[in-house]
Formats: sequence, C-alpha cells, structure tokens
Amino acid sequence: MCRLFGLSAAPNRVHATFWLLEAPDSLARQSRREPDGTGLGTFAADGTPQVDKCPLAAYQDQRFAEEAKRCESVTFIAHIRYASTGALLKRNTHPFQQRGRLFAHNGVIGDLAALEAELGDHRALVAGDTDSERFFALITKHIDANGGAVGLGIAAAARWVADSLPVYALNLVLTTPTELWALRYPDTHQLHVLERAAGGPRGDRYLDHASSAGRIRTRSGQLAESPAVVVASERMDEDPGWQELRPGELLHVDGTLTTTRQIVVDHPPRHRLSLAELDAHAAASQT
Repeated sequence: MCRLFGLSAAPNRVHATFWLLEAPDSLARQSRREPDGTGLGTFAADGTPQVDKCPLAAYQDQRFAEEAKRCESVTFIAHIRYASTGALLKRNTHPFQQRGRLFAHNGVIGDLAALEAELGDHRALVAGDTDSERFFALITKHIDANGGAVGLGIAAAARWVADSLPVYALNLVLTTPTELWALRYPDTHQLHVLERAAGGPRGDRYLDHASSAGRIRTRSGQLAESPAVVVASERMDEDPGWQELRPGELLHVDGTLTTTRQIVVDHPPRHRLSLAELDAHAAASQT
C-alpha cells in the first residue's frame, strides 16, 4: 500500500532528514512487494516548491531512494508509491505540483475518461498517466472555482468523485509553503494525525519517526524545541497522542499550527470498488 507522510512545523522553518526507503534484509525483501517510486516535497524560503522524486525501475534508483535527504521547510510531504495506474516513470511519481501546491494520494479511482471530461481546461495541468494527478487537477479546478480556498476545493472534488466515479480510496496530503491538508475517504485505509508538542510526550526528545514497514523514516533535532503536526498512513512512534482521522474527515493545519477537522464527505461512494474489481496490479498496490 502507498505510504503518505506530511509534516508541518508552522510557522517555523526546520531541518529534517528523510530516508524514503530503508534497505530491507533478505527475508523482508522476499515477504513484501518492493515499491515503485519515492518522492519528497518541500518549499524554499521564498515559497518555491522543491520536489525530489524517482521511480524505482532500476537498481540505481533503489540506491538513490535509500540515501539520506536533508532539507529545510515549514511543511514537508513524502510518498512511497505502489503503482496502480501509470508506468514507472518520474512523471507518474508522487508528489505532484500544481499552482505552487504539492500533493500525494493513496487509493484508486476508476473511469478516468469521465474524470478527464470533468477536468475541462484543467486537463492541461496533467503531465502523467495516473488517477492521482488527475484527481489533483480536479481539486485545483475546484480551488479555482472557490476563489483559492483549498479546503473547499478538496471537499468539492472529493464529493464529486464519490458521487460520480468508482472509488477504492481517496486518502491524500496536500501542502503549501505554510499550510497542510489531509483527507481520509472512505474507511478503506487508515490515516493518522499527531499534534506533537515540542520535545514530544517527554518534552525533551527530537522527532524520530519510522514506519513499521521500514519505508519512511524522518528525524528532526529542532523539533525537540518546536511543536509540529504529523500526518501518516500509520502511527510512526509510541506517542499516545496519535489519532485516526474519521472516514470523510478533512484535516487543516494553518500557518500558526492551529488544526481544524471537519467531515466533508458524509456518505459512502456511489460505486465503492472492491479489491476483486481491481486488476491484479492495482489490487496489489492497495494491500
């Protein structure tokens, strides 16, 4: 299953080191599918998006993904891709960039022809082959229609997809230079949030988060002294403050680290896809 990770330390810029792929031992490698891509998104001090991503189509790509990546930003987004649609190419690797925003998604959306028809002129924002990038373009279309309000755009796009297209999952993280949004829909995959106090539960610890699958790890010494909000596909440490987002719930972390949570899709998808309805490749990406 694709792994999502988002972090905001707003309003502070902090340094963090990411390992997007930890080398598994031989037994672990045999027991699980290898990822198809890794990506990390941050913002420069002037707000320019910076994306470091690659498909894992060759041994040298694997080595690249295992290297430590030290970066500085207010918000961070990371993604481990298990491909459901689109070839193993950089243009199909998350996170995606549109209008100065970064986006990563975990799930499957069906009937891409209908989704493309709904995009209209916003189809020009799509460079690759994935359902995820097309969903991002739909969100951008609705943000534009709502005067730049990102949360309203996410909610409107998610409701349209839920009511109009076959859906397996729409879990997402979207970041700007100072803000972060995350949506879980429906209840197919978990998505967790941690409002972390400076120093964590003990008050004196730097952030050191790792997924149980050994896929994403991040460390930040500055978060021993600064608070942060973290969103992830799974709980990344033993902090008791982790909470699971409810199905249909949209989380917003603003530029002062204030969080709001609201149910924005309050009904199940009109056509909820099952694993049996997915082709073998897409089904494998979701388990």
